[in-house]
Amino acid sequence: MVDYRKQMKEWLESNRPFSTAEVQSAGISRQTLVVLQRQGVIDRLCRGVYLASNANITENLSLQIAALKVPSGVVCLLSALRFHKFTTQLPQEIWLAVKQQSRKPCMGSIELRVIAMGQETFHFGIEEHDVDGIKIRVYSAAKTVADCFKFRNKIGTDVAFEALREGYRLKLFSVSELMNAAKICRVSRIITPYMESLFP
Repeated sequence: MVDYRKQMKEWLESNRPFSTAEVQSAGISRQTLVVLQRQGVIDRLCRGVYLASNANITENLSLQIAALKVPSGVVCLLSALRFHKFTTQLPQEIWLAVKQQSRKPCMGSIELRVIAMGQETFHFGIEEHDVDGIKIRVYSAAKTVADCFKFRNKIGTDVAFEALREGYRLKLFSVSELMNAAKICRVSRIITPYMESLFP
C-alpha cells in the first residue's frame, strides 16, 4: 500500500492550498485526494483545489486559489491595492486581469471580477510574489494606480485618487514609474492634474 501520508506531507504542512494538477505531477493519484477528503484530512475548496483541514486561513487564501485556478491571470485594481497595502479594506471579490478575448475563468464559490486588457496593457508592470510557495502575479503599485484611473468607471474616481494619494504617501512608486504606467494605460492627461495637486 502506498504511504500517501508521507507523499502528501509537503502540502499538508505547508498551510497553503494545492491543486490536483500539482499532486498528480508528483506521481500521486487523484484517488488519494478522495481518500484524504473522506478521512477529513483535507477540504475541497473548489474544483481541483484542496487545503489541509487543520491549516490556518490567511488573508491571501483567495488570491492563492485564483493563482492556482487561473495561472495566466494577474491580480489587479482593488485586489492589487489590498495586496500592496494601499488600503486595509478587503474587497469581497477577487479582481483579476486577463487578456482580451480570453475565456472567462470560473472559480466556483469564490467571487471573481474579471477585467479584460489589451496586449500591451496586460503585460506591463507584472510582478511575481511567492506567497507560501504559490506564485501570485500582481501588477506593480504604479501600474495599479494607473489601472485605477483607466477603469475609474468601474471602481470610482474617488478610489483612484485615494490610491494615488496613498501610494505617494507610502512611497510605493516614483513619479517616473507612475508616468510610465499612465502612458501605457493611456491616462496621462487624466492623471496629471491629480498628480499636480500632490507633488511639489
